[in-house]
Amino acid sequence: MAHLGSRRRRALAVPVGLALTASLGFLPSVTATAAPLDSVTAPAAGTTGPKLSYVVNLGAYGQVKQVKKAIERAGGTVVIAYDKIGVIVVHSQNPEFAKTIRAAKGVASAGATRTAPLQTVQTHEEGTTQRLSAADAAAAAAKAAPGEEPLEPNQWDIRTIKADQAHKINDGSRRVTVGVIDTGVDDTHPDLAPNFSREQSANCVGGVADTSEGAWRPYADGSDHGTHVAGTIAAPRNGIGVTGVAPGVKISAIKVSEPATSLFFTEAVVCGFMFAADKGIEVTNNSYYVDPWYFNCKTDDDQKALVEALARATKYAERKGVLNVAAAGNSNMDFAAASITDVTSPNDTVPVERTIDPKVCLDLPTQLPGVVTVTSTGAEGLRSYFSNYGLGVADVAAPGGDKYQVPATADANGRILSTVPGGYGYKQGTSMAAPHVAGVAALLKSAHPYATPAQLQRMLKAQADRTACPDKIYDATGALVDATTCKAKWGQTGYYGSGVVNALRAVK
Repeated sequence: MAHLGSRRRRALAVPVGLALTASLGFLPSVTATAAPLDSVTAPAAGTTGPKLSYVVNLGAYGQVKQVKKAIERAGGTVVIAYDKIGVIVVHSQNPEFAKTIRAAKGVASAGATRTAPLQTVQTHEEGTTQRLSAADAAAAAAKAAPGEEPLEPNQWDIRTIKADQAHKINDGSRRVTVGVIDTGVDDTHPDLAPNFSREQSANCVGGVADTSEGAWRPYADGSDHGTHVAGTIAAPRNGIGVTGVAPGVKISAIKVSEPATSLFFTEAVVCGFMFAADKGIEVTNNSYYVDPWYFNCKTDDDQKALVEALARATKYAERKGVLNVAAAGNSNMDFAAASITDVTSPNDTVPVERTIDPKVCLDLPTQLPGVVTVTSTGAEGLRSYFSNYGLGVADVAAPGGDKYQVPATADANGRILSTVPGGYGYKQGTSMAAPHVAGVAALLKSAHPYATPAQLQRMLKAQADRTACPDKIYDATGALVDATTCKAKWGQTGYYGSGVVNALRAVK
């Protein structure tokens, strides 16, 4: 199956024109706060291969100290140990490292987080953002009603989920922070700076959190994706540009994308969830999938280890009070199908076509237990032509844009307008749908400050507008076709889950 737009964070921007059980059974023997460890010198033998990054997951009775020694003997160098979840990040040039360490006492699983060597520079296509022109900005401002932001007339998505009405009741609490785990956020943008939390921001690339000033910002030649996501969540009502779904809450940036490649590897994402949990963040937005595998299969030793490490990290975050929201993806795939063809993995070297069983091969972090999976809709309320879906997989839906569903706004644009470095721009994708849900979750948390992540997820589903399967849907060419792939059961559908989120209900 063609992998439209491939990357969630590419957002299908604008074409020019395992399930593990709730308890993993891990009982760490050491509970110190994770911190970078002194590097150990790997033995000379077995160091002739390319340097790769690995995650080593301890078993229920694994001793961190003993496993570190085994790692050293196997030719590995410890980068960081997340003792609270029993996950150790390791670098090694021993081609047999994973096989060797899996046999060590106290190790439950271990696997390489990539197929290309560390520090490999690889060009990576980023989606094109359609910048808002000065003329369109002026046209929008001329239509803005009293109390609206200057560009709000072009934010059909805000009106669709009734966020504009919700703001008159509760626009969110400053005690709530949404962490944008993404490509970085430009906190100097005037429509983001007032709500930005530096104390809860970091660069997690490599697996170790760097909190130095500005480390969380996009690379100089990097993606505007995270900045766009951040504006949708919490751009303030300050008379400057756009408004977010929850303009009264705070946002933080947790950068997890590699320089040059813009890929998201397991060690960085684990760091992101751990950092969010330990910094008191209430909601995270995850508009990406973890590279290099679109689906990580628990029948593969390496991929199984990645699933386990990420599941431990998200479960730890949930126990610390974090609700994790994730985009479903942009490949028009049915995650509830009997089988799926993946032609994009691994995306850091040479992809090979494989047929996978979605029951044992998971899109991460979207399909991890406790994570809210978000599908995308367009201005007509139909599932976006690119959005992944699946009965029993999709939790809720939200506007993510669709160039074939055009609203009656000043610029007649079916995509999502938000902040980008240096201005504003339009993107479409489930990447744009997820931050709408993260924003509504932040409003719910503001109204119910003692709600647990599980309770917030139930509230998200309860307040959503129930949406039945449509008769027709747009395909990738813009033609209306029969919506035969939409299944419904128990009040849910594969396209919309429990329905499209409603910000007004969230604050009432």
